Amino acid sequence: MSSGKLIKLFKIRGGVHPDDRKSLSAEQPIENLPMPDLLHIPLQQHIGAPANPLVRRGELVKKGQLLARSQGAISAPVHAPTSGRIMGVGGYPAHHASGLSVRTITLKPDGNDEWGDIPEPATEPFTLSPEEIAQRVAQAGIVGMGGATFPSAVKLNLRKRYELNTLIINGAECEPYLTCDDRLMREQPEEILDGVALMACALSVEKVLFAIENNKPMAQAAIKQASRGHPNITMVGLPTRYPMGSEKHLVQTLTGQETPARGLTADIGIVVHNVATALAVHDALRHGRPLISRVMTVSGNAICNPRNLRVPLGTPLESLIEYCGGYRQEPARLISGGPMMGQPLPSTRVPAVKGSNGLLALTDIEIQAAPEMPCIRCASCVQACPCGLVPLEMAANIRAGGLDNSVSLGLLDCIACGSCSYVCPSHIPLVQYFNFAKGELASRQRTQHKQGEIKRLAEARTVRMEATKKAKREAMMKRKKEMEEKKQREAEAAAAAEAQA
Repeated sequence: MSSGKLIKLFKIRGGVHPDDRKSLSAEQPIENLPMPDLLHIPLQQHIGAPANPLVRRGELVKKGQLLARSQGAISAPVHAPTSGRIMGVGGYPAHHASGLSVRTITLKPDGNDEWGDIPEPATEPFTLSPEEIAQRVAQAGIVGMGGATFPSAVKLNLRKRYELNTLIINGAECEPYLTCDDRLMREQPEEILDGVALMACALSVEKVLFAIENNKPMAQAAIKQASRGHPNITMVGLPTRYPMGSEKHLVQTLTGQETPARGLTADIGIVVHNVATALAVHDALRHGRPLISRVMTVSGNAICNPRNLRVPLGTPLESLIEYCGGYRQEPARLISGGPMMGQPLPSTRVPAVKGSNGLLALTDIEIQAAPEMPCIRCASCVQACPCGLVPLEMAANIRAGGLDNSVSLGLLDCIACGSCSYVCPSHIPLVQYFNFAKGELASRQRTQHKQGEIKRLAEARTVRMEATKKAKREAMMKRKKEMEEKKQREAEAAAAAEAQA
């Protein structure tokens, strides 16, 4: 490896230094959460089309069994986290701030945790072709586990469309409180690096940069030690600065290259994957295991005993809180993920999903709630924005209803990192304005698409009706002509008969 190589780091603009609060759980080793009484497994735990269910109420299933098949190019299958009986397939509150119901498979564990038929492990996975590696990753239902939940096999197949040269492993974990990736790197570095090497093989790249923030020295040491057998993998220490874990800013820090606006890092030859994703790839190739559990951090001062837990997918979040000793005090806010980019949760009934990396129960002191005040034009948000945007102007346009103006100011380039809201002395929830505006724009686009589709269908119907009318007229004219010709022939025949008489 690598530890002898020096990688020049490039400075990026903006960012903030929030109190990382990682000491609450950083020294807590990963524990296996006991299986709950019921698992609620959503059919959509990824970006793209939801999986199509293959099971019905009353059916008995085994651990690892395929419950729902992926559909479409961007999708991921869903597997059973344990053995048991299917109690139903229907609506259940989503792991989302809206709390709206999504189609979900409810599974009652039988306590046996008995494995079903799973793919045979690859005895020599590095002899597999890139296509075979990506196919196995797709079959295992692996998605980006840093929170983006993009189907990993799709990213592994980017070599078909782009000239790739570098794989970057994101071990920054820059969000405050979260320590699940830190613990994975400390406890399973060999398995993670094996998964990294397999992903590099699938992408057909030689260069791998494994990036870890400098506030995780034990994780850095573990990865350095484990990577001695991987000469193409270089561990790189990153400055501790939020949002260093943002994909495009991580790439710029490590390579100095900027990703095109609203483009992909693959456009500049680079693919980024998360630490937990690499471990899932190892499990899929070496052991044939699908993605049925993940490690989550449960933290915040409202939690009695913050911990890092390996959680079966579909577990109600209330089970995690109960295992951690419950609440020390009633939380002021429940958050899925980190406090900067995480989403508020409507309740703890919602299930853990593939993209869940944290559950935070925060007190009033931690969230520092304060009334919103008028903007004082201090430009702190401008200095903090890592994307070089002007948040105060964007927010002003959004409040005034000028969504198009906010787009021209760069709304769609905003990564919703929350740095602007964090530094605002007037406590203006800037990132909430931007998320609202993006949602409104998406709604408008859907409406426009729907209207366009209605117009297209109406025009197609008009064309069909005109064609039908034209065909009827032509048929009528044809019959009329045939009738006239028949009458004429009959008249001629009658005249001929009279003439012969």
